[in-house]
Amino acid sequence: MRIVVVGAGAVGCYFGGRLAEAGHEVGFLARGGTLAVLRESGLRITSQLGDAHLRDVEVHDDPEAFAEADAAIVAVKAWQVPDVAPKIAAFLRPGGVALPLQNGVEAPAQLAEELGEDRVLGGLCKIICRVEEPGHVIHFGAHPYIALGELHDRSSERLTALRDTLESAGIRAEIPGNIEAAMWEKFLFICAVSGLGAVTRATLGAMRREPATRSLLERAMHEIAEVASASGVSVAGGLVERTMAFADSLPAEATMSMQRDIMKGRPSELESQNGAVVRLGRRAGVETPVHEFLYSVLLLQEDKARSAAS
Repeated sequence: MRIVVVGAGAVGCYFGGRLAEAGHEVGFLARGGTLAVLRESGLRITSQLGDAHLRDVEVHDDPEAFAEADAAIVAVKAWQVPDVAPKIAAFLRPGGVALPLQNGVEAPAQLAEELGEDRVLGGLCKIICRVEEPGHVIHFGAHPYIALGELHDRSSERLTALRDTLESAGIRAEIPGNIEAAMWEKFLFICAVSGLGAVTRATLGAMRREPATRSLLERAMHEIAEVASASGVSVAGGLVERTMAFADSLPAEATMSMQRDIMKGRPSELESQNGAVVRLGRRAGVETPVHEFLYSVLLLQEDKARSAAS
């Protein structure tokens, strides 16, 4: 299976690197310093599951330079998805699929606007990793996991083929019964922890240990569950309790990518995470006071970061 990874950050480099290490034909769509490093010295992975250094990496900044791909793993930031969708159309073969792995719930619909719904899967990933420097990703928590599914939860040969490809690279891959519900369940965790972490500048361990911030985390999660239900998504009962138990199992020093971006003054996924909860909550008639607070407090800094980057 030929796969093009769109976005060579922590998530794209880890999953794409493991697929290439397993012998699959993998290309990376990258730019800037990362493009140069991947071309000159390859891709490095430092992981509790084993290190790797891939010295010969196919990487381009021009999407038309790739041969037709069976799948595109979309690993850019959530707010970049609409911009990269036309680039995916340039190399995705007829019958090929795009698999979004964003920390949000809106990417499949955004990709479908450009590619057509029949060429888009729902997807999510779970991994704690960060870019140490361009071309070098460090994985330090959570066993690498990807969930994927057809948007209307039907079975398909391409879906099982992609799952098997991921598993052959040591990635735990799963086809859940309802991919939309699975995406919202992951969103419930990542959005609550990211927003509160960005405001407090604290690690997950500190937030879950302090009763006041632990209560805020739980309230933020309950708001997301209510928005999902009001939007017609069937989330399982006891989800918040299970998600808090998952949060308790993670390394105490863990931080989320949106939190790290905000703390470093970079553009972030604020609009696609806490902003999305506020926006979708209003559409569904659900009040979201915790997320409105988090979003409002962080918005000025987000605007400043985007102005500086433009």
